[in-house]
Amino acid sequence: MPKMKTDSGAKKRIKVTGSGKLRRRKAFRGHLMEKKSSVRARRLGRDTDVASGQEKHIKRQMGL
Repeated sequence: MPKMKTDSGAKKRIKVTGSGKLRRRKAFRGHLMEKKSSVRARRLGRDTDVASGQEKHIKRQMGL
């Protein structure tokens, strides 16, 4: 059976914490920031955990 390949897109976008949780960036921060409130912009700038329903799929993509 061949080796599993790591999904390079997931590898670039998702970090694994020391406890094994997955962290990701939030969407909607790339452009058109003038119309978004500063509170919203700060909230979007923080990292967040990957949703529990997607964790299994992403761990498989990352080869964990």
